[in-house]
Amino acid sequence: MADLLTLLLVRHGQSEWNAAGLMQGQTPHVPLTGLGHQQAAQAAAELAALAADGVAPGALLSSDLLRAVQTAEHCAAATGLPVQTTPALREQGYGVLEGRPSRELWDLVDWSDPHWSAEGGESLAQLHGRVAELFARLRADPPAPVVALVTHGDTIRAAQAVAAGLGPDAMPAVTPHNGTVTRLELAP
Repeated sequence: MADLLTLLLVRHGQSEWNAAGLMQGQTPHVPLTGLGHQQAAQAAAELAALAADGVAPGALLSSDLLRAVQTAEHCAAATGLPVQTTPALREQGYGVLEGRPSRELWDLVDWSDPHWSAEGGESLAQLHGRVAELFARLRADPPAPVVALVTHGDTIRAAQAVAAGLGPDAMPAVTPHNGTVTRLELAP
């Protein structure tokens, strides 16, 4: 289909808080680890290699959180594209839970309720809505036929649900690994 919009979703490389097992959410200042930079470089090389398959990105959008921006910088160097940041690609906000050890949160978070949110945070339904709004804008005015989006694990899961026409209660359970590229096709 000529009007198909291809999205290449890049999950940021490992951050210091990923390595420490801390809940990040929308905490803005968390940098990549050395391994995270390696993962980002590998994802960037994968984006650049897609040109040989005719799937070269023509635009590069990134979450404005540091770990994503650092990953996007690797992607920009590999593709020659400028990075445009947007808060629409941020991770789900976890409010007062951010910075706490993730293992402590399993009993505090209602993972089965897409409308649950921590104080000062964002529900999966709100994340899903944010991603759906971004995709509607991209469909209406695509910056290129193939767009690379550097983002976060829960945001990619929401993107997969939106692209499949599923609601926030049907988001995939599996989060892509750090530094991976997930391809989605959006019909007009």
